[in-house]
Amino acid sequence: MPPNTTASSGQQPGKSGRKKGRKARLFLIVLVLAIIGGIAFGGYWSISTVRASFPQTEGSIRLEGLSGPVTVQRDGNGIPQIYASSDEDLFMAQGFVQAQDRFYEMDVRRHMTSGRLSEMFGEGQVENDEFLRTLGWDRIAKKEYDTKLSASTKKYLQAYSEGVNAYLKDRSAEDISLEYAALGFTNDYEPTGWTPVDSVAWLKAMAWDLRGNMQDEIDRSLMTSRLGPKQIADLYPEYPYGRNKTIVRTGSYDSATGTYTSSDAAPASSAGTAGAAGTGLTGDTETPAGFQGQLSGLYEVLDDLPTAVGVNGNGIGSNSWVVAGSRTITGKPLLANDPHLSASLPSVWYQMGLHCTAVSAECQYDVSGYTFAGMPGVVIGHNADMAWGMTNSGVDVTDLYLEKITGEGYEYDGKVLPFTTRKETIKVAGGSAKTIVVRQTRDGMPLLSDRDDELVQVGKKATVDAEAPDRGDGYAIALRWTALDPGRTMDAVFAMDRASDWNEFRKAAASFDVPSQNLVYADGAGANGNIGYQLPGKIPTRVKGDDGSLPSPGWDSKYRWTGYIKQSALPYEYNPSRGYIVTANQAVVDPDKYPYTLTTDWGYGTRSQRITDLIEAKTKGGAKISTDDMRQMQLDNSSEIAKLIVPKLLKIDVPDKDVRDAQKLLEGWDYTQDADSAAAAYFNATWRNILKLAFGNKLPKELRVKGQCLWVEKADSTGPADEDQTVRECGQREPDQAQPDGGDRWFEVIRKIIDDERNDWWKLPRTRTEEATATRDDLFRRAMDDARWELTAKLGKDIDTWSWGRLHRLFLKNQTLGTAGPGFLQYMLNRGPWNLGGGEATVNATGWNAAGGYGVVWVPSMRMVVNLGDLDKSKWINLSGASGHAYNAHYTDQTEKWVEGELLPWAFTKKAVDKQTSDTLVLKP
Repeated sequence: MPPNTTASSGQQPGKSGRKKGRKARLFLIVLVLAIIGGIAFGGYWSISTVRASFPQTEGSIRLEGLSGPVTVQRDGNGIPQIYASSDEDLFMAQGFVQAQDRFYEMDVRRHMTSGRLSEMFGEGQVENDEFLRTLGWDRIAKKEYDTKLSASTKKYLQAYSEGVNAYLKDRSAEDISLEYAALGFTNDYEPTGWTPVDSVAWLKAMAWDLRGNMQDEIDRSLMTSRLGPKQIADLYPEYPYGRNKTIVRTGSYDSATGTYTSSDAAPASSAGTAGAAGTGLTGDTETPAGFQGQLSGLYEVLDDLPTAVGVNGNGIGSNSWVVAGSRTITGKPLLANDPHLSASLPSVWYQMGLHCTAVSAECQYDVSGYTFAGMPGVVIGHNADMAWGMTNSGVDVTDLYLEKITGEGYEYDGKVLPFTTRKETIKVAGGSAKTIVVRQTRDGMPLLSDRDDELVQVGKKATVDAEAPDRGDGYAIALRWTALDPGRTMDAVFAMDRASDWNEFRKAAASFDVPSQNLVYADGAGANGNIGYQLPGKIPTRVKGDDGSLPSPGWDSKYRWTGYIKQSALPYEYNPSRGYIVTANQAVVDPDKYPYTLTTDWGYGTRSQRITDLIEAKTKGGAKISTDDMRQMQLDNSSEIAKLIVPKLLKIDVPDKDVRDAQKLLEGWDYTQDADSAAAAYFNATWRNILKLAFGNKLPKELRVKGQCLWVEKADSTGPADEDQTVRECGQREPDQAQPDGGDRWFEVIRKIIDDERNDWWKLPRTRTEEATATRDDLFRRAMDDARWELTAKLGKDIDTWSWGRLHRLFLKNQTLGTAGPGFLQYMLNRGPWNLGGGEATVNATGWNAAGGYGVVWVPSMRMVVNLGDLDKSKWINLSGASGHAYNAHYTDQTEKWVEGELLPWAFTKKAVDKQTSDTLVLKP
C-alpha cells in the first residue's frame, strides 16, 4: 500500500469491527455527497468546491518571511522550477509550492508517521495508531532534530515549514483540498501547522518499507509448522554468485586497516564513519523454535500497517545503472533509475528543481530531481556537476527477539530487568481517546506483541529448546531496528544535493544512516566523466553464530548487536574498467571477499543480470549507448523464467485439444511480455499454477491466500491408520502478500530442481478430481490444463482474444478516501485501469503476486535517464502527475506517457527552463 494510505485494503482476522467501522464512515460520506451534491456536482458539491484548492501558478503572492523575491516557473506538466537568492528563501518556497500541490498527502503522511491517523479518520485507525506509537517514529525524529542534525539542516527544515505554514495561513480546509471537504461531512478536523519534525519523520516511513529481511525471518519461522529444515532450505536457495554478478566486482577489504579499497579508486575520501567498528564474522546459532503462531500474529499487524513507499517490504526493488563515457555516444556517463514501489495516487514522488540565481556561500543549491511532498531538498536526481540514483540494498538492519516476560520485567542473562515504559494517548475523531502503555527492553526495543492479543495467547503455548527459560505466561516479541536510533539521513540529503565530486558524494553518503540504499554516481568531469557506487547505511554487526536470518533469544546477551560496520569498510567502486555499474537489488559483494554478513536474503539478481547482458550486447564490437537506449532497457519485458520453462512445456504431450491450442501459443514466442501478448498471458497463468501445485498448496495457512481452503494432512498426524489424518485449512494472507509470490527467489527454486524430474516437490497426492503426479512433466501438464481453463473463465474460450494486459492491469487509487466504500467519491478520486506489459522480476518490473492473481502490485514509480554530456537532454517521467488535486490538469497527465514508455524532456539550465515554462509565479517578501 502506498504512503498516504490509512489502512490495508483487506480485512485481517480479528479486525472486522475496525474494517466495518471504517467502511461505514466512508459509505456515509458517499451517501451525503450523493444526496447533497448529486452526480452533476450540484449544490454544495460544486465545480467551485472542486477547484477551490487548485494552486495559483501565475501572477504574484506575498509571502511573509522571504528576504527577497522568488520565481516559480512551471512547465506544461505543472512541474515547478524554483529560483531564489538564498538557501532559506529557496526551501521556504519549496514548502509553499509543495503545499499548493500536495498538502493533503503531506498531512496524511505526518499523521501516519506520528500514529495519529485516528484524528483524521476515526476509530477504524486506532490499532494502526497503537502500533505506530509503539514504534515511535515521531519521537525518534524529534531526537534526530534536537540532537543529531546540523545547524544548517535545521535552518532549512524550519524555512520549509514556514513555507508550508504560509500556504495554510487563512485557508479553510475545503480550500486546501477536496478530501478535506469530504472529511468535513463526518468530523470537524482542521489541519494544523507544519513542523520540521513532520519532515524528518517521513524518513522513518521510508526506512520501514525498506527494512530488509524481516518478512523472510517471519516466513521461515512460519514454515516450520509444515516443512522440515531441508524443505525450507529448498525454498531459500543460496544466491547464484557464479551466474548473476554482484554489484561490486573490484577492490577488496583490507583486514589490517579495516577499510574497503576499490582497485580503480580515486584517492581515499575524507568520509567519516557511520558507527563503531564491527567485531567479526558470523557462525552457528541456536534459535528457539515453535513460535510460528506468534510470528503469524506479528505478520497480521505488519500487513495492516500503512506502507510508505512499497508493499510492506515485500517485493520492493528498483533498477539503477550507470554507463561510463567510454561506452556512450556522448562520451560522458549516462545514469538510469526507476524505483519499483507500490502504485499510488498521487505518485509518491514529486518532481522539481531548486535553483540559486547565483550559486554562492549564501545560496548553495542548483539541483533538480525527485523528492517527497513534505520533505525539503531533492532525494534522487542531479545538480550541475553530478547525478545519483538509488535502489534498495536489502541489507539486514532488523532483528526480532523472543523475550521472556517475568512479572513487571524481562529476563536477561539470568536477571530480571525493568521495562522502560511510556503512556501514549490516541485521540479519535468522533470517539473517545484511548491510552496505551508502550514497553521497551534494552537498546530501546519496543514490545510489538503488546499490540496484538493473538501474540500473547499463542505465546503461552510456544515450545522452545531445553535451554530456554521456563515458558510461564509465554514469550513476547521485541524489535531491534537501526531506524529506532536517531540518525543523520536528512543531513545526507542536503549534502548530496550540493556535492560536486566523488569525494564530496561519499562524504555525504556517510551520513545516510537509514534506509540503507545502493547509491550510484556519475559526473561529467574530465575527458569521459566518472562513475561510482557506494553502499551507505548504519549496518549492524552480530556475534559469531547469529546471521540475522531467524529470530534470536532475547534473554541471552550474546545475541545483542556488537556495533556497526564502519563507513570506510563498506563496499564501493569507482571507475571500474568494465565501464558500467548495475544495481538491481542483487548481492552487493561476494561473501568470500568480504568479512561481514550484510544479509542472507538478497534479491536473486535476475533483473541485474538482464541489464548487464543488455549493456554488454549493446556495446559489443565497440558500439555506443544513447539516452534512448537506456530508456529502451528500462522497458525490457523479457521473462527469464519463461526461457527456462517454456522449452520443457513444449515437449509435453497434451491430450486435450483446447489445451494444445493454448500450448501452441508458446511456439516461437520470444519471451517478451508485451501487453497485447497472448503467449505471455498463457505462460504467466501456467507459471502461477506450477507454483501453486508444487509449493503453494504445501505451505502453512499463514502464508497462503486468505479464503483459499484446502484439505491438508495434519501437522501432528499421529493417530491410527484408519483415522482421518486431514484437516481443512484456509489461507490467512491478503492476495498481494501471500506466497509463493513468483518473484526471482522462486525462479531460483525452480532452476535448482527443474532437471530433477522426480523431485519430491513435483509430487502431488491423488484427489477426488485429479490423479496423483509423480514427475515434473505430470505437474506441468496439470498446470497447463489449469491455466487454460482459468484463462477461459477470465478472458474467454477464444485464445485469439487473449492478451497479457487484460489480466495485468494497473489501477491508481487515492489511498485514503479512494480505497474503501463504493461510488461517487471513489469515482472522483481514482483513475484507471491501464493494461500493462512487463512482469515480475523483469527490468520493466510491473510486479504481480502469483499466489493472489495477475493485478499489478508495484511498478516503476518513476523513470529517469540523466545525460552528463548535456543535462538538458536528460529525460524523466512520473507515475501520475505533479498535482494531488483530483480534476486538476496535472493529476495524472504523465500516466499515459508512463504506460507507453515515454519520457519527458527534463530542462535544467535557465535557458532551457525558460523555453519550457508555461506559468510563472513570483513570491514576494
